[in-house]
Amino acid sequence: MAHVVLYYHIVWRTKRSEHSITEEYERELYAYIHGYCKEKQCTLIRIGGMSDHLHMLVAIRPDIAVSEFMKVLKTETSKWLKSQKSKFPMFNGWANGYAAFTYCERDKEMIRHYIMNQKVHHRGVEFRSEYESMLAEWSLDPKTDLFLKDDD
Repeated sequence: MAHVVLYYHIVWRTKRSEHSITEEYERELYAYIHGYCKEKQCTLIRIGGMSDHLHMLVAIRPDIAVSEFMKVLKTETSKWLKSQKSKFPMFNGWANGYAAFTYCERDKEMIRHYIMNQKVHHRGVEFRSEYESMLAEWSLDPKTDLFLKDDD
């Protein structure tokens, strides 16, 4: 039997980076995402974010492709958020794509702490700058990345 642990730091944003995830009700969204992870038998270690984007650290089972995991997660949360219009009146959907970075066990606490402190972090850093720094850390060129491209 194989033993595989895959930790993903996944980042995704709202359509056109609209500030539509209300701080007052964000925990309800996080609880919904936690339920999705449990249903998929994946472990949500930490979730957090801002009104225009989310971060999560999650251990995804090796038999589930991260692309499929995120496709379904974004579809289901979009439906749920739209059904909660009184709590998330500005939500119009998620932007295309996401970013997923893998980490090992020894980095787990660092990433968990980073996600936990998103509100403090973003007092001085815009999402675009944060994301471009993440790309640089992984030696990726932001000019070739389509994740921040405005949605039609």
